[in-house]
Amino acid sequence: MRTSSRSFPKWFIFALLLCMGVAGSNLFAAVSDLVPAKQHPMVSKLVAGLFSHYHYGRKEINDSLSIAVYKFYLEALDPFRSIFLASDVAGFEKYRYQFDDNLNTGELAPAFEIYNTFLKRFDERIVSVNKVLTQGFDFTVNEYFEYERENTPWAKTSQELDEFWRKRLKNEALNLKLTGKTPEETNTLLTKRYANYQKRINQNTAEDVVQVYLNAFAETYDPHSNYLSPIASQNFGIDMSLSLEGIGAQLENDGDYTQVARIIAGGPADLSKQLWANDKIVAVGQGEKGDMVDVIGWRLDDVVQLIRGVKGTTVKLDIIAAGTGPGTPPKRIALVRDKVVLRESEAKSDTVELVHEGRKYKIGVVIIPSFYSDLAAQHRGDKEFKSTTRDVRRLLRELKSAQVDGIVIDLRGNSGGALQEAIELTGLFFDEGPVVQVRNSDGSVKVMRDPDRAVEYEGPLGVMIDRRSASASEIFAAAIQDYSRGVILGSTSFGKGTVQNLIELDRYLRNSDARLGELKLTVAKFYRIDGGTTQYRGVMPDISFPSIWEERGLGESAETNALPWDKIDASGYANKGDVKKFLPQLLNKSQKRTALNLEFRYLNEDIQAFKQEKDRTKISLQESLRKQERDKQEDERFVKANERRVARGLKPLKKGEKAPENEKGPDALLAETTRVLADLITLTRSTYQALER
Repeated sequence: MRTSSRSFPKWFIFALLLCMGVAGSNLFAAVSDLVPAKQHPMVSKLVAGLFSHYHYGRKEINDSLSIAVYKFYLEALDPFRSIFLASDVAGFEKYRYQFDDNLNTGELAPAFEIYNTFLKRFDERIVSVNKVLTQGFDFTVNEYFEYERENTPWAKTSQELDEFWRKRLKNEALNLKLTGKTPEETNTLLTKRYANYQKRINQNTAEDVVQVYLNAFAETYDPHSNYLSPIASQNFGIDMSLSLEGIGAQLENDGDYTQVARIIAGGPADLSKQLWANDKIVAVGQGEKGDMVDVIGWRLDDVVQLIRGVKGTTVKLDIIAAGTGPGTPPKRIALVRDKVVLRESEAKSDTVELVHEGRKYKIGVVIIPSFYSDLAAQHRGDKEFKSTTRDVRRLLRELKSAQVDGIVIDLRGNSGGALQEAIELTGLFFDEGPVVQVRNSDGSVKVMRDPDRAVEYEGPLGVMIDRRSASASEIFAAAIQDYSRGVILGSTSFGKGTVQNLIELDRYLRNSDARLGELKLTVAKFYRIDGGTTQYRGVMPDISFPSIWEERGLGESAETNALPWDKIDASGYANKGDVKKFLPQLLNKSQKRTALNLEFRYLNEDIQAFKQEKDRTKISLQESLRKQERDKQEDERFVKANERRVARGLKPLKKGEKAPENEKGPDALLAETTRVLADLITLTRSTYQALER
């Protein structure tokens, strides 16, 4: 079972591409209309059937659902209503009530017609962009750019869209001007930027269209069910196992080139000392004698597929070394592929030493970015397979050897992962008992228990969560809270309490010539051992800290079609600790400290400022006013930064002076967490001493 939170967000192709790199080449001509491949109608019918029979919600595929699919599909293609015209949408209206039938019959022509219209309109927008950029901008005019467009009516004419795009481009140009770019530099950069956007769009394939369309359908059921194309499916597996077989290099697009973004430590590229960040890959060959394939202008995904491969095989690369001048001939290197471990997502530990109320404490901190498990390696009998529980068990033993007084498990930003890992990890902190309940679509409930009586750590425990902590993180935090085994600190978690199964479509369409993708399908819901689901409401901390993430609209309650909160019977369990009886004292002490804490004050001020900013729907395009606003914000940040430095015993910065790059500010939330844990240690020690007397 997979429990990760929304690993694949709304399939906003246009919005996604506008967040990509800024380099590019000249304007590209529109590509031919895309058409579905022969396997795609079968995929559509299969996905519709699996949803209608196995999804937890058991929603009927009917006209009501068709309306929602239609809405989500248009939103995915044009979320800002800046591409399609009202006449286009009027032409699409005939399909509003047909998508339910189309999904069941495999009819994809309407979806592709809408997408091809999008391509045509997007190419028209790029022509308009280039025209606007040649005319330049007058930044003395008092006008505003309205960037909030979700509820804006579709533009009736191209001229309406031209005006929106003129202001959009003027806003981007003004941003560049305020950073010191000349008009010539700004024009060149924006021209390349939008040419690059167009190229990315025109490189999309029929598989991309089907993925967007089927995910518009999936979104009508719940936010976490997805259709994964073959490439997306492979990437999801890498995320779960924290490993891949390849050369150990993260790649990115840089115009027509595939560029090395970074080298992963310990991988073949790192060990070879032949490939470096910012090198450009221009050709790829397989084995010692394989022909070199020119990859200039290729999609990034396609280049990655050529470079990835089976451990022990050789891949040849023609590269242009970073920093070399134009015309420098490429250099050929050969790398032997190997297993590459993505260590930045591994669990890791640290210790924090503090003096609290006259006593010294050493607190261990275990940071868990995700719940991972290399199931394939485990099934192969690999004794060194990666898993969260195995790594954390080792870290706990190291911290106990370091004689820590207490341990904090930091789950901030952990969006989930493998369910079994959450269960086994929880079991490291108590002897036995249920950890989570899983209710299936037929109403049956399975209680999932700690698999053994072994206890790795029995001492004082704190668990940090925030709005980004989801799914498996919530299972762990909820169980620790329900058992009174540790104190939960932070902000209310995401609220993702649904279970997804991965279904390989190849199992159902064995005669297909093409490799098919996978379906991530919601099939069950999680419930705490006290009976309440973690779905929608999340886990509320025992001691709350301010968090800006809640103001960003993050969380299950902000998702469309999220499954509701409900409750079932509690499973039989008994407390594993006595943390609950100390919570009033812990909360009182913490609130008194944070009320006087400068970093907490600034965090609350930042949250209030963000609330005001997010209510804005437009921004000035007048340079003098924009500069005035920017200068005011920079002055406020400068004053606040110096106050923070002085409070930490550092010398204040002079105007224009920058802090050292390696200088990090304090983690105020972790610092307070360690003090709460120190309070807990003191309170429990006093209780035990009283009992002994």
